[in-house]
Amino acid sequence: MENLTITDTTVVSEAAPTRRSTSYAKDKAKILARLRRLEGQVRGVQRMVEEDQYCIDVLTQLSAIIAGARGSGLLVLENHIRGCVLGTRGHGHQDQEAMLEELSEAIERFTRSAS
Repeated sequence: MENLTITDTTVVSEAAPTRRSTSYAKDKAKILARLRRLEGQVRGVQRMVEEDQYCIDVLTQLSAIIAGARGSGLLVLENHIRGCVLGTRGHGHQDQEAMLEELSEAIERFTRSAS
């Protein structure tokens, strides 16, 4: 069998969107703190399951994780609306119609995953 050496694993997609700037700079520290807290909660639930904790206690903690993730997502979404949509400030969009379509899709994705 022939030995293969992989030297470059970069995948470039022609359909990849252009890099856009973010609008959550002022809340970045808050968002990261929330995500770190969620990470800790997930590790805690993993430990609970490993230690065979009571189902209701595990479910209670999972509910808190879901609520925390939803709150983090809402904060990112709020920043996106304020920073990217209201001004369409050169975030890779040529017109507001395209920005509104993107916002609509983002809200649909977020509400589908959060419900």
